[in-house]
Amino acid sequence: MAIPILQKAVVGAYILRKHVSGQKRYPLAMMLEPLFRCNLACSGCGKIDYPDDILNERLSLQECLESVDECNAPVVSIAGGEPLLHREMPQIVQGIIARRKFVYLCTNALLMEKKLDQYKPSPFFVWSVHLDGDRQMHDRSVCQEGVYDRAVAAIKLAKDRGFRVNINCTLFNDAQPEKVAAFFDTAKDMGIDGITVSPGYAYERAPEQQHFLTRSMTRQLFRDILKLGKGGRNWAFSQSSLFLDFLAGNQTYHCTPWGNPTRTVFGWQRPCYLLGEGYARTFRELMEETDWDAYGTGNYEKCANCMVHSGYEATAVMDTVKRPLAALKVGLKGVRTEGAMAPDIPLDKQRPAQYVYSRQVEIKLTEIKGRKATATEIKAARTH
Repeated sequence: MAIPILQKAVVGAYILRKHVSGQKRYPLAMMLEPLFRCNLACSGCGKIDYPDDILNERLSLQECLESVDECNAPVVSIAGGEPLLHREMPQIVQGIIARRKFVYLCTNALLMEKKLDQYKPSPFFVWSVHLDGDRQMHDRSVCQEGVYDRAVAAIKLAKDRGFRVNINCTLFNDAQPEKVAAFFDTAKDMGIDGITVSPGYAYERAPEQQHFLTRSMTRQLFRDILKLGKGGRNWAFSQSSLFLDFLAGNQTYHCTPWGNPTRTVFGWQRPCYLLGEGYARTFRELMEETDWDAYGTGNYEKCANCMVHSGYEATAVMDTVKRPLAALKVGLKGVRTEGAMAPDIPLDKQRPAQYVYSRQVEIKLTEIKGRKATATEIKAARTH
């Protein structure tokens, strides 16, 4: 696996402290979305179809750092939208690093070369570049030609300047195992430090719903891909061995949504990075007042086909702590790609999906309208 020794040690010590204290629910990686605005409109994205008033919202530097302190997870993944559109992003990254937390700055890389001088290499900092395959695969995924070449150029420049660089690869139902394996070989030749791979989540508002994978399709796809890479040993994944084993259908895991809590311009998102079913004002409120048992595969219709790392990586990490020899075996021998798969979670008792997007948008727009009205009144009072 491509997780640095320092990060393994820090996160391992953090988990041990939580385990010894008897705490059952705690975050491993915080997802920070300081804006939803993006300079791409990908067909599989469900994060950008908000009204302009919401797309223009930003979490401030102070709000971001207060949220990091409030959550106190050892890893912070900054996503969006496109984080490099945020004017205070260099200060946000610097502030998180100063807290000795690992920062993964997710980007489509269109602005990366222009902004690179604003950041410094650090063992606590990783560029996480969105690449969904080779030139043809990626440019089709992001619905714009030339993006792959610009991302590859940015990766090369960042590596030349001493940065750690990962790629974040999302796969859909048109993924061909041979092409994906060849792309992973190409990424290895680029000198990237790690690969984060995940099946695409079926965002309810994504423009192209037909390309999302079912769980059975995901399991077979990852078996076919990993088989071409000696059970995955040919490539440096920045994920736990047991999570990869789960993707290939060898583990039956339940989602751990609190393992990757998400802070957005709306607040702390319930229940996870992928589903916006409501928002808490504070991290404590999120952890203590969310009905966690109402979500996850087998519990909720929207979660039926999810196998995404933001929900299941934390589960795999916890299992690694419980069964280190099992994780070591997979790491050394590779993921098993033949034979019977583990039983999957039955869906017969899941509750039906609820569609609350419009209500959440309405609440946020009312808040923005009220804030603007107050600002106008204050300005008018000062004028008089």
